[in-house]
Amino acid sequence: MARITIADIARRAGVSTGAVSYALNGRPGVSEATRERILAIAADLGWAPSSAARSLSGARTETVGLVLARDPQTLGFESFYMQFVAGIESVLTERDYGLLLQVAPDLDAEVRTYRKWRAARRVDGIVVVDPRLDDPRIAMLSVPEPLPAVVVGDPGLAEGLTTVWTDDAAAMRESVRYLHALGHRDVARVAGSEGFGHTWIRDEAFRSETTALGMRGQLRSTDYTPEQGALATRDLLGSGRRPTAIVYDNDVMALSGLGVAAELGLTVPADLSLIAWDDSPLCQATFPQLTSLSHDVVAYGAHVARRLFDRMAGEPVGGFHDSTPQLRVRGTTGPLT
Repeated sequence: MARITIADIARRAGVSTGAVSYALNGRPGVSEATRERILAIAADLGWAPSSAARSLSGARTETVGLVLARDPQTLGFESFYMQFVAGIESVLTERDYGLLLQVAPDLDAEVRTYRKWRAARRVDGIVVVDPRLDDPRIAMLSVPEPLPAVVVGDPGLAEGLTTVWTDDAAAMRESVRYLHALGHRDVARVAGSEGFGHTWIRDEAFRSETTALGMRGQLRSTDYTPEQGALATRDLLGSGRRPTAIVYDNDVMALSGLGVAAELGLTVPADLSLIAWDDSPLCQATFPQLTSLSHDVVAYGAHVARRLFDRMAGEPVGGFHDSTPQLRVRGTTGPLT
């Protein structure tokens, strides 16, 4: 397939090649409306600057990009991303780099953003989060002359790209075994979004471990919000054979579950044990304090940023294990009584 050139973009846009050059390089000389139109056409055509053009133009922007295809309201209470971004920023600051952060409504919009960034040379590399099982971003970022990227997720979800990951399957199995040792035989999992690869990994580990131990496991999928966490908890506890322990995919859903248990007259942990994923400060601010699967999210973000600088420097692709979340036993889990 022939390389797309700025002349091709100019013909499509009905402007001069000089105007295209100004727009793609972020230089004055064209109106903002024209610049946006040229960038959109370049993205649609799949244009990417050649390595020669990069070297001549001093391609470094000293900026890396991160797109979050999440509901902004969800991000408002998700402590994970606040800590994760803080970790990324700690490394960027050391190297005088900036972070271009954008919230997108969906995966298609995220892909369009990457194409625009690549066409306009807006960033030197990107951090990709929430990989899916069949993720169009992976194929797009694996083409020749890619935008250097690090995927935050299991290597099996992003073949051909550098990944930094936590062993969520091992952490889930540890949680189930812990509850089994306490005497629980009816357990449930309140999971996050079904489309995310890490949700699928945790689901599979939950199913396989409960089956191996002869436990009855129930699963409910949510959107990570407190409302969905409460709804899933009420559904589980209102069933004919309610679980005696629940593992949640984040802290705010576990907090909602704690409230629902109180409304229903259940005592935690005497009647119901609860475990939260991601050990945010909220987990120790409740009564009783939440038993959690804990890992250093700030350090995780910093690790991801360091690997991205390696990729931007031309280091080979690799999969890098960051950590396995560890169970921090507190006041919301106990023996089945």
